[in-house]
Amino acid sequence: MNLEDLLGRLHELEGSDLHLSTGSAPRVRVHGELVSLELPPLHAHDTERLALSVMTEEQRLSYSELGEVDFSFEVQGLARFRANVFTQRGSTAAVFRLIPFQIKRLRELRLPPVLERFSRRPHGLILAAGPTSCGKSTTLAALIDQINRKQAKHVITIEDPIEFLHRHGTSIVNQREISSDTPSFTSALRMALREDPDVVLVGETRDPETADATLRIAETGHLTFATLHTSFAPAPIHRLIDMFPPRQQPQARSVLALVLEGVICQLLIRRQDRSGQVAATEILIPNLAIRNLIRENKVHQIYSAIQTGQEKTGMLTMNQSLRRLFLEGAIAPHDCHSNSPNPTELKDLVPPATGLGSSTL
Repeated sequence: MNLEDLLGRLHELEGSDLHLSTGSAPRVRVHGELVSLELPPLHAHDTERLALSVMTEEQRLSYSELGEVDFSFEVQGLARFRANVFTQRGSTAAVFRLIPFQIKRLRELRLPPVLERFSRRPHGLILAAGPTSCGKSTTLAALIDQINRKQAKHVITIEDPIEFLHRHGTSIVNQREISSDTPSFTSALRMALREDPDVVLVGETRDPETADATLRIAETGHLTFATLHTSFAPAPIHRLIDMFPPRQQPQARSVLALVLEGVICQLLIRRQDRSGQVAATEILIPNLAIRNLIRENKVHQIYSAIQTGQEKTGMLTMNQSLRRLFLEGAIAPHDCHSNSPNPTELKDLVPPATGLGSSTL
């Protein structure tokens, strides 16, 4: 077997990830579940051969020195892939994420129409949050594509590695990859201010330096998109503030209260008919009350503010999103319940006739 054939099989099955590990047959994640391919278990030399086959010499050296490496590559006529190759129990393992060439638009992703407003913001910070493989990158790619098609802007993306490729459209889109184009997120963000950007996308906010630089970019009048690996609101706000040392947190809260324009929290849930996955989306759009709560370190009260402000602003709690998907028949009752941050509240939101409050949950 060769890697291109396995990636082709992943594409045929409409899967998201290919997993290679010694002692196991290759597996693919299809609509959220791992499925084993009908192939013999891989030996240590198989996984190493397959993983090294798409690495550059520099990537091989990095893997040899560190025992892990991130990179992306393209299979012509098939798709792009993001790869993570790592060592486990002394042998090579790898995960390959499929990234389509075609960037889906917001309506194709069936995301709330209010998200389109974020692409029209002249400045400020938009946070995309959620666990791994929840569709954050896909949503942000759709927002950047929306800007690229309809506005004359200079967009800079800083990624590790580059995932979706954006061609120049009405906008100019320059994409920088950590290691190959710039040494770090912090360095790229510092230099971005000298590159006349209108929009900056930060692929991952992972440390205090990146968090500080991201806030500074937003504070200086640029529209800034950033991702965080966390769950529902207000957790992304807590997470960003907690990256700063305690003595700097009051100032960080003050800046965030000023520049924050939106928070998108996502989950991907398997459709009830098993035809794919659908996104449940929580949306926070700061109003004066929410900005004051951030500034005064009363973030725990934000959830109530989302509930009371939804009609005027288009905000949406995760439970409200789950309820909509359930009532549309998109997701099963069990999945609706198990993904809720507050199952008790969810039962109250759904009319008893739907059966959501029954013992089947």
